[in-house]
Amino acid sequence: MTDKHPNKNQLTKLGGKSEPGKNLEAFPNQNPERYYLVTLETDEFTCLCPVTGQPDFATIQVEYIPDQLIVESKSFRLYIWSYRNEGVFHEHVTNTILDDLVKTLDPHWCKVTGIFNIRGGVDITVNAQHIKTKEALESIEYL
Repeated sequence: MTDKHPNKNQLTKLGGKSEPGKNLEAFPNQNPERYYLVTLETDEFTCLCPVTGQPDFATIQVEYIPDQLIVESKSFRLYIWSYRNEGVFHEHVTNTILDDLVKTLDPHWCKVTGIFNIRGGVDITVNAQHIKTKEALESIEYL
């Protein structure tokens, strides 16, 4: 049997101890010639209000069209977990997640949506996106 994942030794989070951290890991896309949509979603995102220290809860949805790299899902879970005790505004954290994914993956297109639970009767949803390849963005309607 041939090893289809020659870079698996570089994935330090997969199979390792589960501790929160900001280190996103990626592995090679085996179909870089094709535009396809990857979606990651968790309803377990928590952070703290930077003013009051009260917990905020959210669903974070990531959609991206990979180029050469794909995010390793365990490293993504540990990355999301790392915000649990961090004081940060909703708008800032959504954009920071996008920036970190773009830095790690350099995708054709990426969108991060933060859907924050109601607090004080107000819903907050933040959408942030990155566009590298216009053609990839146009292909989304067919995916």
